[in-house]
Amino acid sequence: MATSIIAVAGSSGLIGSALVYALRATNRRALRIVRRPPSTADEVFWNPDTGEFDADVLRGVDAVVNLCGVNVGQKRWSGAFKQSLRDSRIDPTEVLAEAVVEAGVPVLVNASAVGYYGDTRDRTADESAPPGEGFLAQLCQDWEAATAPAINDGARVVLARTGLVLSPSGGILSRLRPLFSLGLGARLGNGRQYMSWITLEDEVRALLFAIDNDALSGPVNFTGPAPVTNAEFTAALGRAVNRPTPLMVPGFALRTLLGEFADEGLLGGQRAIPAALERAGFQFRHNTIGEALAFATSTVES
Repeated sequence: MATSIIAVAGSSGLIGSALVYALRATNRRALRIVRRPPSTADEVFWNPDTGEFDADVLRGVDAVVNLCGVNVGQKRWSGAFKQSLRDSRIDPTEVLAEAVVEAGVPVLVNASAVGYYGDTRDRTADESAPPGEGFLAQLCQDWEAATAPAINDGARVVLARTGLVLSPSGGILSRLRPLFSLGLGARLGNGRQYMSWITLEDEVRALLFAIDNDALSGPVNFTGPAPVTNAEFTAALGRAVNRPTPLMVPGFALRTLLGEFADEGLLGGQRAIPAALERAGFQFRHNTIGEALAFATSTVES
């Protein structure tokens, strides 16, 4: 039986590097799409900013996974930074979708985010929920729309709407855990906004599942089955690191420090559930926030 080949863009990030490791651990070939000169036979060059990419390198590839995108919480949202958030997602997706068509790749798994739904308050959002309002919701809509060439050509396209990824080696907990360990953990605003989370382990398992499962296409929520409020998350992380969490950061203080991102990224949230994954038979390793944080705080960040 021939070894399957999976091409991965954004392979140096938290999710991408874990996915490449998992692919190699299951005896698949991971073809890394990189922006620098290739250093191994398993790397190919591209420059999505200029559209430079030789689609021929994807001939014979079984699936492309696109995980490109600048972290939305990396800095305060200026006009220039918001444009970089769009450019880092939409341009690479357009280039890869066209290459998938040209090379005849049958599957494209493309990153998206639960920010698609806007602030859902306490309303549950499965994949049939409509898009929300705000910059992040529009960003996700445009990001997903950039896959249209592959969809129209008949490729199976999975839009992986991911929540907060909980990992012992990076991501949001690399910022939060030191504060909580010092007893400085705090709920944000009133704490009633929902947080859709998934562990890095389940995120990677879900990506592998999406690559292999012909029943999955279109939007798929990559989130754990039990989203929690910010207050519940704060209390659970405090328990995980054995520290109290009596503090609260007022909404006005967050807005002063972080501007627009405070409202969309911290004081609003999504109560997204993984209906499509569960219908397809995916089973989570971490079903509750307690299980997730026990996993994600099990080792000290490097």
